[in-house]
Amino acid sequence: MNVAVIAHAGKTLDGGLPELRRVFERRGVDPLWIEVPKAKKAPEQVRRALDEGADLVFSWGGDGMARRCLGVLAATDARLAIIPAGTSNLLARNLGVPLDLEGAVEVGLSGACRAIDVGRLNDERFAVMAGVGFDAAMIRDADAHKDRFGRAAYVWSTARNLGAEPFGAQISVDGVEWFEGPASCILSANVGRLFGGMEIFPDAAFDNGSLELGVVTAQSTGEWMRTVARAVGSDPNKSPFVRITRAREVRVELERKVRYELDGGDRRKVRRFDIQVEPGALQVCVPHAAQTRQAA
Repeated sequence: MNVAVIAHAGKTLDGGLPELRRVFERRGVDPLWIEVPKAKKAPEQVRRALDEGADLVFSWGGDGMARRCLGVLAATDARLAIIPAGTSNLLARNLGVPLDLEGAVEVGLSGACRAIDVGRLNDERFAVMAGVGFDAAMIRDADAHKDRFGRAAYVWSTARNLGAEPFGAQISVDGVEWFEGPASCILSANVGRLFGGMEIFPDAAFDNGSLELGVVTAQSTGEWMRTVARAVGSDPNKSPFVRITRAREVRVELERKVRYELDGGDRRKVRRFDIQVEPGALQVCVPHAAQTRQAA
C-alpha cells in the first residue's frame, strides 16, 4: 500500500498536522506528504501522487478539498480516504467516517472500500451536491465568516438570503422536460443529509447509479420558513414549494446567469449547464460495520 497525504495547510482537526504525522508514525506508515495553501492547488498534487505510485490518498480538509482530490481520483483504481478537517464535512458525515483524527486515519488504513457514484456538472466532478441559486448565495456569504464562526456562519447566511429574487428555469431530466417556471434553488445531490444535518433527500444513495434532483420555488421569507420546517419536521417532498425526482442526466437553462456551488464551494455564475452521474466511479474508504458499532 503506497500512501499519500494531500493536506490543506490552513485546516485543523484535533492536534493538527503534527498529530497526523505522529499517528502515521505509530502505525509504521511513511506517506508521501504534500501540503497545499488552497484546495484549488490539490489536483496537480494528486496527479503527482498517482505518478509516484500512490494507491491510497488521504485528503485533509473539508468538502472542497475532498472534491478537488476526487476530481482526479475518480475513474482510477486509487482510493480516497477522508480526514474531515473542514467546517461541514458533509461527505464524511454521510459516509460514516469518524470526525476525529485517529478514527478517520483508522478507517483509511483498515476500513472497507466502497465504490460510490460521482456527479459531474459540465467538466467538474462532485460527490455531495451541486446547487444553483439560494444555496450557492448562502455558501458564498458564509465563506467569509466560517473560519471565525464555524457552522454558525451558515445560519447567518441562510437568514440573509431568504427571500432572494427567483429566476426562470427550464429543466429536462433524462431527455424529457421536467420543470419550467420560476425557481429559487436547483439542487442535485448524491447524499441525503445536507445543510444542518437535514434529510433533504430521504431516498438518496451513494451507489444507485443516479443523482437526486430538487427544485425549490419558495420566494418569500414565509414560504421559505414553511419549506425548511417541512424538511426538518417530516419530508421535504410534502412541501408545496418543493419538487424532487431522480436523474442520470440533467440539462438546465436559466433566464439569466446565476451563481452555482459544488460540494459547498462557491463558483462562478452560469446560465446553462449539464449534470451527469458517473456510476461507481470513486473508490472511497468507509468504516467496517464493526468500526461503526464501536464508534456509536
